[in-house]
Amino acid sequence: MEKKIVDARGLACPLPVVNAKKAVGEFQENGVLTVLVDNEIAVQNLQKFASQKGLQAAGEKKGEKEYEVTIQVAAGVSAASAPAEEAEEEEISCSPDARKKGLVVVLSANVMGGGEEKLGKALMKAFVFALTKQDALPETVMCYNSGAYLTCEGSDSLEDFKALEAEGVNIMTCGTCLDFYGIKEKLAVGTVTNMYDIVETMENAKSVIRP
Repeated sequence: MEKKIVDARGLACPLPVVNAKKAVGEFQENGVLTVLVDNEIAVQNLQKFASQKGLQAAGEKKGEKEYEVTIQVAAGVSAASAPAEEAEEEEISCSPDARKKGLVVVLSANVMGGGEEKLGKALMKAFVFALTKQDALPETVMCYNSGAYLTCEGSDSLEDFKALEAEGVNIMTCGTCLDFYGIKEKLAVGTVTNMYDIVETMENAKSVIRP
């Protein structure tokens, strides 16, 4: 049985699928192709790619940002059962938004819970950091009332919010709240929003998390 390994860690979408497709076409006999990737979207796209070709595939998380996709390859499948290139490309999603749709996180304060303020701020900082480590990131994070401080200069969570934004998460901060606290000029990540958009976003959300 032929075996191949493709190391696609660190490669931007759609390169993991492109490299896997090339490797599948090189099999001279039935075998196993193992593809190493560093994100769940790549796993999903590889499994979709295998399904399009009528192949069995299994994904496994091996560690932090370490995934392994095993594809059972039948020799000659690339030429015999591959779909049209255009159709295949349409099925590949490079955006994490597909797995975040409808998940909204609402931060209405710069502290988490009641009680001691110092503890509440520490808990909120930990919450936002933990949010960046989830496999399923939210589609939107909304900050209002004193939660507006979280997206402004001086926030202990600013780098985490920037990391979320870089992953496609929509960061929204209430403009009225920024004005009230006199920090509108200090907004450092995301966009300014209004109550109409806040209500509409929450109304259309499939699930809302309020720490």
